[in-house]
Amino acid sequence: MSEPIRNRYEFVFLFDVENGNPNGDPDAGNMPRMDPETGYGIVTDVCLKRKIRNYVEMVREDDLHYGIYIRENVPLNRSDRAALEALGVEEKAINEAKKADPELDGKIRDFMCKHFFDIRTFGAVMTTFVKAALNCGQIRGPVQLGFARSIDPVVPQELTITRVAIATEADAEKKSTEMGRKYVIPYGLYRCEGYVSANLARKTTGFSEADLELLWQAIANMCESDHSAARGKMAVRELIVFKHDSEFGNAPAYRLFEAVKVERKDPDTPARCYGDYTACLDEAALPAGVTAARMI
Repeated sequence: MSEPIRNRYEFVFLFDVENGNPNGDPDAGNMPRMDPETGYGIVTDVCLKRKIRNYVEMVREDDLHYGIYIRENVPLNRSDRAALEALGVEEKAINEAKKADPELDGKIRDFMCKHFFDIRTFGAVMTTFVKAALNCGQIRGPVQLGFARSIDPVVPQELTITRVAIATEADAEKKSTEMGRKYVIPYGLYRCEGYVSANLARKTTGFSEADLELLWQAIANMCESDHSAARGKMAVRELIVFKHDSEFGNAPAYRLFEAVKVERKDPDTPARCYGDYTACLDEAALPAGVTAARMI
């Protein structure tokens, strides 16, 4: 593995959805998530991290150093067990092993960070180790995402759909079709902001330059391998990365985020495509010691 990153980063990316549901809310019948006071659409950080994990798992599935800890239908303690087996520790005897080796916490943490990309990146809470009172059970990752929010309020549409495949024989005698519903947003452009801490990368997970490059690649392509009828047409449109000259940064993050402006060209007409917006980066507003790059 390469050395941990030495520079702090912030980043902004824009993605849009056309005739789809970018992030359904299970507490509202899978309706697209919204801020009820303003009508702005919301996509959670968990949803976005899932797309990043899926992309990395797809392109690095044979690389032992780029495993994914949080996976669908895979119990977490199965991955936890791999670390214990590699260190020759029995799961039922963790407390005894810890007494015999005071550095066991750090060894397990290092193993998990070395072999799982999403732990090196986002951190994790590893339940098996937490229950055994191991300090390595909670790892704070250097990369953090906020919720994505739409640039303008969104107007979800509830569509009635039909299907000819009847569920049961009894229903087939009574009807030839069944009715259902789905929610879509005609169009929405979302903005997400994120942070990369070189200090946490150095002290905690060892998140490296190679990991950073893979992260940018995953963000840029996270919608390309995640298409479905429910999500409609989704695409990442912009990825703007701010790089500091130092580990601890040269300016507050909010000043950098304010340098990225996204506006609708015609406020009187509903947006229906990315071309209805302009995205600008004010490079003149960047503080000394910070550079910006448009990755897309």
